[in-house]
Amino acid sequence: MSMEHPEKQKNAVKSVVDQVMDGIISQIIDGTLHPGDKLPTEMELCKQFGAGRNSVREAVKKLQAYGILYIKRADGTFVSENYNQKMLDPMLYSIILQKNSWQEFVELRSVIDIGTLNIIIQRNDITSFLPDLYRTFGELSAEMHSPEPSVDKVLELDSRFHTQIANAAQNPMLATITEYITRLTLPSRLETTRKVLAKGEEEIERFVELHRQLLSVIERRQVDEIAATVQDHYIFWKK
Repeated sequence: MSMEHPEKQKNAVKSVVDQVMDGIISQIIDGTLHPGDKLPTEMELCKQFGAGRNSVREAVKKLQAYGILYIKRADGTFVSENYNQKMLDPMLYSIILQKNSWQEFVELRSVIDIGTLNIIIQRNDITSFLPDLYRTFGELSAEMHSPEPSVDKVLELDSRFHTQIANAAQNPMLATITEYITRLTLPSRLETTRKVLAKGEEEIERFVELHRQLLSVIERRQVDEIAATVQDHYIFWKK
């Protein structure tokens, strides 16, 4: 009787685990399982997916870690009813592992920003968040034009400015993705900020003006200007 290599056994188990995870997620997507529904018992899942108990347990454990399932002690395992930030972690970790180029990050962030601005401009209560956004812009402009602007302070204010725009869309998933992309691109944005400040007043004023243009597009609801304004805004990052 031949013995299977341990590594192959490990990969085989992982493959079964992935199949069980995909099966449960598919049932949530197609409506077989609804938010708040109790998951079938472990034995029922084994029979349903043709998997062993260890594989089913590991699959359920991973889905719990991702926030898709949760346990009620003595009651069983249930489908999550609310959005959980952990649900996006697998996708975002894959972005990190792919080691995409900064140009690809620029393209990704541009697409997200264009979509975000479209959502915001269609809102009726657009004026509710503008005062805070203008306040942050004022602080950013003042710091940029100060005699000795701080790179860290400029970066912090710039991040706050874009976070406020993302939050204005009132979409938790969108805000979370924006936050992760902001963190992933921190080294590049830090270097960009240093270069802008080092080049002097003309470059600084251009940087500030691009932020002012974003504000104008939002306040005037200039849908046709969104894409061009976003692309212009990332011109420093592409250099």
